[in-house]
Amino acid sequence: MAVAPVGVEPVCPAGGRSPMPSGHRSAVPEVTFCVRPIAVQGTGRAACGMPTFLRTLISPLSLAGLLTILGVGLSLGLPSDANGALRWGVLGAFIVLFLAYDHLPARSPLRLASDVLQALLALWLAWLEPRVGTVPVLLVVLVAHLAEHWPPRAVLATTLALNVSLYLVLRHSGFSHPLLIVAIYAGFQAFAALTAHYARSAEQARDALVRVNADLLATRALLADGARDAERLRLARELHDVAGHKLTAMRLNLRALATEPLLAGREPLLLAERLSGELLGDIRQVVQSMRDDRGLDLATALQALAAPFPRPGLRLRIAEQVRITNPLVADAVLRLAQEALTNAARHGDAATVWLDIDKEDHCVRIDIRDDGQRTERIREGNGITGMRERLAELQGQLEIARTDAGGMHLTARVPA
Repeated sequence: MAVAPVGVEPVCPAGGRSPMPSGHRSAVPEVTFCVRPIAVQGTGRAACGMPTFLRTLISPLSLAGLLTILGVGLSLGLPSDANGALRWGVLGAFIVLFLAYDHLPARSPLRLASDVLQALLALWLAWLEPRVGTVPVLLVVLVAHLAEHWPPRAVLATTLALNVSLYLVLRHSGFSHPLLIVAIYAGFQAFAALTAHYARSAEQARDALVRVNADLLATRALLADGARDAERLRLARELHDVAGHKLTAMRLNLRALATEPLLAGREPLLLAERLSGELLGDIRQVVQSMRDDRGLDLATALQALAAPFPRPGLRLRIAEQVRITNPLVADAVLRLAQEALTNAARHGDAATVWLDIDKEDHCVRIDIRDDGQRTERIREGNGITGMRERLAELQGQLEIARTDAGGMHLTARVPA
């Protein structure tokens, strides 16, 4: 496919739309959006131009949690002695950990350490200020925060441990009915956890639906391009078989007439014969140009596939000499890019994925790498296994490696 190098990265200008690069033969409806999903967290530059810290801060659940924590701070009053300063220091540390959580590396032990420290700080503050009934609200915020990121069973076990600890703190402080207080706050915790869990599930479902829609749009782009190629080939055959055949017959008849003694040398007849020859040559050129195999428009399909990902962005380069005419090969390239983007978003916390398609001997070489930082060893799951199976059906092969920075590097070769 003769496509000049193209850079494709989802960008959200005013109006929330991602512009299509010029030079594409077909336009695909866009599926970008500038709302950062709750279920997808990351670091680095935001796709929609807003700094990551501000975007996290103004998200509904984070903003509600922060306002609740500040309300607890107001109940403590101004620090008048060393104990007051200590209480505000503990609360300040809790706020810092709460705001910094989403900026810690995904799937990192630092996140688990942050959750443990927040729990200890909340219980410590309840120990320092047991008579202020608002301090256990911090545990409500913490449980909602855990439900946003942890699986339900882990949240339930942690919540039970926190409430047992809170009961012991209140009982040691001399409360007459510590169990009643714990039960009340446990109800608030359950409500907050369910709200956060369902919000997270809704965001994940929305993300999945948008990506499936993008997959359908990318596939539709390839099918539409294939249909146009088939129609162009049909018209070329019709021109060649019908118009070309009749023009050839007409020219032969004109030549025969030109040999007749009564018509020999007549200028109109010679002009008609010459024009028929030129018209026949023009039709042959049109047929040849319509038969020129320009390949499928992968650039448009790949951009449609990458559009829903606010992060990572896709940098695409397709060499001019690449011609992909087999729909199965084009579909394999789409699936490779889709799996690479998904892995980079979920496991590598990558900001950019580079996809290069080039010609190598008698093969098409697909090179995909990201700038993620995976701390663990790359494990081949169902996605990569599916890649290998899809390529094996086309007599292709797949190589997996890590970049120097820890990102994933995929190299696939498919016979052209």
